[in-house]
Amino acid sequence: MRCYVFPGQGTQKKGMGRSLFRRFPDLRRRADRVLGYPIEELCLENPQRRLSETVYAQPAIYVVNALHWSAAQEDLPPADFLAGHSLGEYSALLAAGAFDFETGLTLVRRRAELMGQVSGGAMAAVVGVSEQIVEETLKQHDATGVVIANYNAPEQFVLSGGHEELARIKPAFEKVEGVRAFVPVRVSGPFHAPAMAPAAERFRSVLASVDVGGLRTPVISNVTGRPFGPDAQEVRALLAEQIARPVRWTDGIRYLRDAGVSVFTELGESKVLTSLIDRITTAQEPAPVQEPAPDPRRDLIERIRREILQPEIGDEALGFDEDASFRQLGLNSIIYVRLARRAGTVLGIPVKPDVIFQHRSCAALADHLLTRDDIAQAIARAAPPEAPPAPLREYQDERVTALLRDCANGTLSVDRTIEAIRALA
Repeated sequence: MRCYVFPGQGTQKKGMGRSLFRRFPDLRRRADRVLGYPIEELCLENPQRRLSETVYAQPAIYVVNALHWSAAQEDLPPADFLAGHSLGEYSALLAAGAFDFETGLTLVRRRAELMGQVSGGAMAAVVGVSEQIVEETLKQHDATGVVIANYNAPEQFVLSGGHEELARIKPAFEKVEGVRAFVPVRVSGPFHAPAMAPAAERFRSVLASVDVGGLRTPVISNVTGRPFGPDAQEVRALLAEQIARPVRWTDGIRYLRDAGVSVFTELGESKVLTSLIDRITTAQEPAPVQEPAPDPRRDLIERIRREILQPEIGDEALGFDEDASFRQLGLNSIIYVRLARRAGTVLGIPVKPDVIFQHRSCAALADHLLTRDDIAQAIARAAPPEAPPAPLREYQDERVTALLRDCANGTLSVDRTIEAIRALA
């Protein structure tokens, strides 16, 4: 099964949608009419750095997500599920047929205005530890005004609260074992937290006048981590609550995996969600079974059974006790000569018949052969080579290495990675 996912605020960047605006000019014109300004110019040129402002960033992301969805309808197979992270949820609902493009953009524009009016708060990402450790750290330092706003992955969370509180607990988190980063998120307010409740209530009245159609494809709600129900009123209620409630992205992805989704495709200008999904699904998979360490003696005993004894006496050799004497097999001197020749062929080293005669069990013969340097070297040459050394030497500070990996796989942006490394220094 397949799921398309849409990113939210934080993925905006200058130049986004460049390859798609000309492909879908009608959608661009419709966006301009709703917004009252040229959306293509905003996305491609970012005048006065407006994309850093919530009131411009959210509509821009919604429009670009819609461009990617338009392309996906022409280029990709249909999806079994849809999901979006925070703001991206509106793109998922658009794709599912809950409302048309203009209605969704009107909602997003009003949502951005209301959220942008809430000031006095901030957000910060914590990477590297579990939810339990995050909660315990907040409790230990009496940070009652700080909450988890985004459950992005099993070891990545975003906190929301006041500027001063976040600044106060930053050193505390940086001292917690396992924390790889405590990085401020560049937003204008404490999103997905109780402080946003007034904005959520005002947005609820906006939603009340919007017609919400039936969903053609199931959409996962950020609030519940489960699909929206068929009731339009429920959809409106969850969209309003989402502003002041945490984004349960991890729960949603786990639900989709349990439902049978094996292919996730991110539609938009980033691969941040792809990286988070990889972390969530990897954490769900059972730990790989450790292969037992190589045992040269055991391997040689099995080779004696299969490659030396079996060709001479048949399948009886496979069940022959490793400590039992070859005398039990009734072998004559000619067979001992044949066994010696076969042992020499198998091992690539001459073996005399009297060696077989003197060490007349699989175990005893193996023990004797392993004491001979020439045979031990031959066995070593036949063993699989060791894994090659890593091409790059790791930094001595494991936290720096982990941050660089998070940057490489898209979990942290370059700017946030640099900030986190500077903080460590």
